[in-house]
Amino acid sequence: MDADKHFVVGVFNDEDVLLDGIRKVRSGGVKIQEVYSPFPVHGIDDALGYKKSRLPIAAFLFGMTGTGLALLMQFWMLGYDWPMIIGGKNFASLPPFIPVTFELTVLLAALGMVGTFLIVSDMKPYKWPRQFDIRSTQDMHVMAIDLAANAGKSKEELKRLLNESGAVEVNEKSFE
Repeated sequence: MDADKHFVVGVFNDEDVLLDGIRKVRSGGVKIQEVYSPFPVHGIDDALGYKKSRLPIAAFLFGMTGTGLALLMQFWMLGYDWPMIIGGKNFASLPPFIPVTFELTVLLAALGMVGTFLIVSDMKPYKWPRQFDIRSTQDMHVMAIDLAANAGKSKEELKRLLNESGAVEVNEKSFE
């Protein structure tokens, strides 16, 4: 988010009222910056118009990378670099490689998903998140509307729309 942002913040005390409020606000032509909730609300992604996440695709690609690297590493180490024939068994056989391959697949998929999520979400260790209302971590749902993104609407109009959509409290919030 850019500096010097001004928001109109609606506070909701029920998730069903919040979902109806999101639909009413969006049908009024208002772009919602974000909705914060103390717990997951079923259907909020559809109500906000979010697209389906592509994180499973990244997980699959990282998992396949782990599988390929594990097999390449084991075939290289045990089949070419230091081959040892023990008990007349083939030194580059696939069945003994399965446990290590599985573990490296899971490891790279998990670490890759975490890294991808942190990069896409712009979550840096030195970045402090903006808190629109402290109650969003306890018992209230908070809807933030950016005034700059809704230039055609006045503050009073947005406040009226939030009140009509079921907000128990409407505030203004500015960040520098």
